[in-house]
Amino acid sequence: MTIIDYLKLPKGAIKKNKRKGRGQGSGHGKTACRGHKGQSARGNTKKYKGLEGGQMSLARRLPKRGFTNKYRRNYQIVQIDRLNVFSDKDTVNPGILKDRRLIKDAGSIIKILGCGKLKKQLDVHAHAFSQPAKAAIEALGGKTVLLAKPSPIKRKSSNAKRQDRSTRES
Repeated sequence: MTIIDYLKLPKGAIKKNKRKGRGQGSGHGKTACRGHKGQSARGNTKKYKGLEGGQMSLARRLPKRGFTNKYRRNYQIVQIDRLNVFSDKDTVNPGILKDRRLIKDAGSIIKILGCGKLKKQLDVHAHAFSQPAKAAIEALGGKTVLLAKPSPIKRKSSNAKRQDRSTRES
């Protein structure tokens, strides 16, 4: 026998459920703790979040402002002084930046900013460069290579469109 066999729950750990609607003697009889009449006294009393009775809900009273731009581009920023971790004459691209944990996602747009000083000659591949960053890289004999920016809108491939059409026709 192990100690687990002797374990017991402390007194009051298991609480009995209220037995509602079991007559006057139970203390919860007649209306079963629901009160008299009204929406919550009847069946199916589920109310959605934000219901305020007859009053206009908060979500409708507050003014609507702004919009979500579907063309927004989120840049991942790398300061130029962070590139000093690479050795001289290295090629720096999004995959290598992700491996060194300078960015989180290699598939998004990367911009190099000219904050700090660069001490190494590097070939940097990125989607955008600030003017000071570009000048600093090229001043040390390095290269700046612009990569094509990915489209901000994810469209269906032409193959997926063809499959949609074929399922509608049949």
